[in-house]
Amino acid sequence: MSESHPAFNQPEAPVDVRPEELAARLAAKLCHDFVSPAGAIVSGLDLLDDPTAKDMRDEAMQLIASSARKLTDLLAFARVAFGSTAGQDSFESGELERLTRSVFEHVRAELDWAAPPQGTPKRAAVIVLNLAQLAGAALPVGGVARVEMRAEAGAFQINVRAQGPRARLHPEVASGLAGEPLGDGLAGRWVQAFYVQAVARGGGGAIAAEATDEMVRFRATVPA
Repeated sequence: MSESHPAFNQPEAPVDVRPEELAARLAAKLCHDFVSPAGAIVSGLDLLDDPTAKDMRDEAMQLIASSARKLTDLLAFARVAFGSTAGQDSFESGELERLTRSVFEHVRAELDWAAPPQGTPKRAAVIVLNLAQLAGAALPVGGVARVEMRAEAGAFQINVRAQGPRARLHPEVASGLAGEPLGDGLAGRWVQAFYVQAVARGGGGAIAAEATDEMVRFRATVPA
């Protein structure tokens, strides 16, 4: 993480979103993530129960197995990324890498995890997981998402770079990271970005994003 970066550019006062609205949008985003593999499992079970589809039994079992793995991976990831592990104050970076790699098994982008072994406070863990997932989503036809994180001068510095053809910083993600309200675009993308900026700001940190040709970079700093 020796490369230089432009200064963080964020509004002094992000938009005020009511807790119940934020919770509802986050719940909708997670339901959207989970419903596809859950529905595929049900479709596979329906094929197994269909007496006219005996020749598709192997395909049905493969569909059930792959969808169950995807659902399990997403659930384990979300449990940490969205803060439900209230009793755990820190995570080893190896555990965060494992959770992130499991999610990247189901997207086109590849993961380059460059964070050294270290204990990571919960707030920084939540930020790095969400930024890694946003980086994967910024690479719709593939590429590499590189995750770097280090403790320095009493703070965790996080740098996540998505590089590949058609890499894109979606406007709703940019708005969410800047603490701005949702305009046009997908609410699920916006609420994840808004949530992670709220986590960073809530801990006295900062977060920013920038896009260039075939690259999107997310940066965050949060006190250790």
